[in-house]
Amino acid sequence: MTAPRLEAAGLTFRYDAATPLVEEWSASFRAGEVVGVTGPSGRGKSTLLYLLGLMLKPRAGEVRLDGVPVHGLTDGARAHLRAHNFGFVFQDAALDQSRTVLDNVLETVLYRGGDRKASTGRAEELLEQFGVSLRANAKPGQVSGGQAQRIAMCRALLGDPQVLLADEPTGNLDPESSDVVVNALHQQAARGAAVIVVTHDPALVARCDRRIEL
Repeated sequence: MTAPRLEAAGLTFRYDAATPLVEEWSASFRAGEVVGVTGPSGRGKSTLLYLLGLMLKPRAGEVRLDGVPVHGLTDGARAHLRAHNFGFVFQDAALDQSRTVLDNVLETVLYRGGDRKASTGRAEELLEQFGVSLRANAKPGQVSGGQAQRIAMCRALLGDPQVLLADEPTGNLDPESSDVVVNALHQQAARGAAVIVVTHDPALVARCDRRIEL
């Protein structure tokens, strides 16, 4: 059996001193699988994604990428690692309202020093795959919530991440669009990524390789 691509060991996190939101939580995620994380609202599912994606530091425990502990790196080193190895789909899409759809998709690749011209063709292919190619020059405020979520998927996938983290990626989508997104999650896993999805969508959970209940 292959070693885990991403591991959490004894993670503990709290926003206040009294109540831990995540406590001594451990799990491993292997390349090639799509794992659904489910549970009632308020259980810390989104917070867990931020911990796994190195956007929050745990109070205790560690995160390992390909066996190497990475949670204790400096902020700059964590940002560099995120840009080169992780893809994120936030629940609210988190698009820059001042920039075009295409520029939003290119954002992460350009941040890590990629070539705009070389990346634009792939970005346009992704926008077409997700059915939003006609809106490439629009601003995010000119697209629907469902389109914004698909644009966020394009941005996350453009860098071919080793770890793909998605928070309710089908939450604003109709069944046909949801099917496109779920297929893309599995395609990225087939490329060697560990894919971790927070969801309340039973149809998405049913298509995950494994489920973790919080």
